[in-house]
Amino acid sequence: MNKTDLQAQKTRLIEKLGVQFEKEHQLAPVAARIFATLIVTGKKGITFEQLVKDLNAGKSTVSTHLEHLQTTNRIEYYTKSGDRKRYFIVKPDLMENHIDELTAKWEAQKCIHKEVLEYKQKSNELNKEDPPFDMEFQKSLLDFLDEATAALNKLKKNINNH
Repeated sequence: MNKTDLQAQKTRLIEKLGVQFEKEHQLAPVAARIFATLIVTGKKGITFEQLVKDLNAGKSTVSTHLEHLQTTNRIEYYTKSGDRKRYFIVKPDLMENHIDELTAKWEAQKCIHKEVLEYKQKSNELNKEDPPFDMEFQKSLLDFLDEATAALNKLKKNINNH
């Protein structure tokens, strides 16, 4: 693979990620492409001027969307000594915060589904004449939530170690 092929792959990835962010995070198309560009660019960051050039977008459009992404705590910038440019990057703790939100949501779901399981178990014990509840779905869901939460916590630990 040469540099031209690598650049073409980067462009395709940015477009794919951008479309995904538009749908999943309700981002405007240019904001989604900026965010995708920052992900693909990594920790070295990218300047405002380079974003304007790479995305073939107007300065005011890029500026507006950079401001929005900063306000929503998705991105931040740093400066280099002796260089007046700002280098935009994805906020380092963004993934950790997302993991925390997901695990909190799943923990709340687990609590509710444990109660549902207990109810079904008691109902099955008391109502011998009625058809019993099938509890396999509830048990499978609880197992999934336990495993998914453990996997996310493992990922978070890996993030913290790097």
